[in-house]
Amino acid sequence: MNPMTADNLKSAFGGESMAHMRYLQWGEAAKKEGFPNVQNLFKAVAYAEQVHAGNHFRELRKEVGEASVTAGAGFGMTNTSENLQGAIDGENYEVAQMYPAFIAVADMQAEKGSIRSFQFALEAEKTHAALFTAAKEAVDAGKDYDEATVHVCDICGYTLVGELEDDCPVCKAKTTMFTTFETASCCCSSC
Repeated sequence: MNPMTADNLKSAFGGESMAHMRYLQWGEAAKKEGFPNVQNLFKAVAYAEQVHAGNHFRELRKEVGEASVTAGAGFGMTNTSENLQGAIDGENYEVAQMYPAFIAVADMQAEKGSIRSFQFALEAEKTHAALFTAAKEAVDAGKDYDEATVHVCDICGYTLVGELEDDCPVCKAKTTMFTTFETASCCCSSC
């Protein structure tokens, strides 16, 4: 593999890995603030980021050894609205800057598997930005996010809310290849 594409894959792996953990932390904070559907969304998108990291890691299977990885990442814990804005900003950076540049380099270097891995992530990140934006609008209005069910494609990380009816629009995986995340319903009468 060309070293430049390998470096980009390593950077993307690092960034997706950190997003995975950051979203789990921000999800726990959302739950504590009374936004269980936002927590569920963070948990689902964290899983999608894990799918992306796994795809990038598999592309690096022949790149054995240690590496220092530079990856952009947001840090800090504020309130759910600000955490959602941090997520939106990160997803938009990946959509507008990072993945298009990584795809262009991989294309120039004829790294077909890397192109596919980057393209899968790019398309999923577009949905993540939109979902986080809708969740932020709800939180800013003092409400929880409306959607309690989120589906993530196990192959490419594509993410959607509501009913799962069609095959994945990105990688064409069957609906059986999606993992579903649902907000747990409370059974007590005091909630």
